Amino acid sequence: MLVDKAIVSTNRIPTMDHKPLLVVRDKPGSTPMVAVDAVGCKPGDWVLCVGSSAARDATGTKAYPSDLTIVGIVDYWETE
Repeated sequence: MLVDKAIVSTNRIPTMDHKPLLVVRDKPGSTPMVAVDAVGCKPGDWVLCVGSSAARDATGTKAYPSDLTIVGIVDYWETE
C-alpha cells in the first residue's frame, strides 16, 4: 500500500492513545483507507499492512480499535 498523507483526529477514545493515523491506498487512484501507523512511516512510503485481529495485535494491545495497521516499510522493491 502507498501512504498518501497523515490525518488528524483530535477526539479519540482513551484506548487509541496518540498513534498516528495515515491515509493509504492499494494503488494510485484507488479507494483511500485509514491505517494506524505502528512503525513511523511518511507520505510516499510503500508499506505492509495487516487487517482484522492481526491489526489490533500489531498496535500492541488487543483493546485497540483498529482494522488496518501498518507493520512495515518497503525499503526496496525491484520492478520487472
